[in-house]
Amino acid sequence: MLNPQWLRTFRTLAEVGNFTRTAEQLDLTQAAVSQHVQRLEAQLGPLLIRRPRQIELTPAGRALLDYCAEVAAADLRLQQSLNDDDATQGEISLITPGSIGLALYPRLLELQQQHPGLSIRHRFAPDQDVLTAVLDNQFELGLVTLRPDDPRLTVSRFAEEPLELIAPAGVPAHTWAELDALGFINHPDGHAMANRLLTRRYPGAPGIRSLRCTGFTNQIALILEPVSRGLGFTVLPRYARQAFARQDAIQVVEGEPAVMDTLWLIHRAEWGLSARGRWVVGVLRGGL
Repeated sequence: MLNPQWLRTFRTLAEVGNFTRTAEQLDLTQAAVSQHVQRLEAQLGPLLIRRPRQIELTPAGRALLDYCAEVAAADLRLQQSLNDDDATQGEISLITPGSIGLALYPRLLELQQQHPGLSIRHRFAPDQDVLTAVLDNQFELGLVTLRPDDPRLTVSRFAEEPLELIAPAGVPAHTWAELDALGFINHPDGHAMANRLLTRRYPGAPGIRSLRCTGFTNQIALILEPVSRGLGFTVLPRYARQAFARQDAIQVVEGEPAVMDTLWLIHRAEWGLSARGRWVVGVLRGGL
């Protein structure tokens, strides 16, 4: 470990270019400034070329100056993470399922544009990965679709998300025969979501696996692309459908009963949310 005081002296000396002014700025003697540099050079090799009216950094000196900047930046990040006074400064870390993530990520970016001191870190992940990431302190906030009962987590209701039957625009898609004629565009949660919705709307039908499968993708932002091209229908949460750019190319097939998924907000129970976390949760909830 390099002595922080020596690093501060070296960085100031590199900035002002003079031993006397460095000593004055740091309220040190000139001998102390020279001693700090000599101790760094004893560990790292020559750092300066001393000339009568100026100093010049050696390659090792430039590398050390870069290191000083990295240390200062890391110290600032640490102070921001520990300082709970200003909610608009520091990192926001959120891990979510794909559908709600498509809705929330643009809003997080809007917050960052309004408050440049924020840093947004978001990841899409299935429920189990969300739980693991929050429990391992990789993310402060997480959203899951199944309510966990782990005592290490604080769990609260975040939002309701309806499942929707989505078909190509202008194509008949109300009867089971019409759905079968279209075919099903599957995705990783496709059968589970379709089963929850269609068994309620079509109680006498043979089930989702009896329908033709006309496509599959694991990219949530692309699931509605084949639907928009008339290649089939699918079942998705509303937030995923709302994020699709070409709304005029698809239709939501209305029906009863409605099927709602609850989204649960989770964070570690042993310590409360940061001021940033509380503020962001409030903003995001208010925008849904």
